[in-house]
Amino acid sequence: MSGHPEPRIRAGAPFVIGIAGWKNSGKTTMAERLIAEFARRGLRVASVKHAHHDFQVDDGPTDSARHRRAGAQQVAIVSSARWAIVRELRDAPEPSLEGVVAKLDPADIVVVEGYKRAPIPKLEVRRTASAGKEPLADTDPTVLAIAADFPISDARLPVFDLDAIAAIADFILEKAGLS
Repeated sequence: MSGHPEPRIRAGAPFVIGIAGWKNSGKTTMAERLIAEFARRGLRVASVKHAHHDFQVDDGPTDSARHRRAGAQQVAIVSSARWAIVRELRDAPEPSLEGVVAKLDPADIVVVEGYKRAPIPKLEVRRTASAGKEPLADTDPTVLAIAADFPISDARLPVFDLDAIAAIADFILEKAGLS
């Protein structure tokens, strides 16, 4: 499609779809529901969530948090149920979305939340609670469709009801070439 970015971040990479919107637009709920729908359909799904603040994955009196606070740049936490690697950036720059996606295990689709300005295909989420904000689709050519809890009559893109998860998933998978 002319004017839209390539759907994959790098050759052979999973399809990356961003869930974009202003605060209180329902991004997390939409991401959660789409991830569940894609997984229900048998796809391998990964997600990336950007946080705009200092967050703690493992804090308090745990041994792994103590290792991190002692100065370990990376701490692997492993159990019979899951494992994770926490990497402290210290003074290093925040990794790019492309760099993060490249480190993920193989997946069919990656659902990204919180990279509103990233040059990736996006679903814009709009709720009445955040309706006073400027629509992203008006200035961002990477927005492929809009999901809203109110009618939108002047959109140049497909518009879905926020609860039409199966239809939204169908649309995204068609764009990804995974339908």
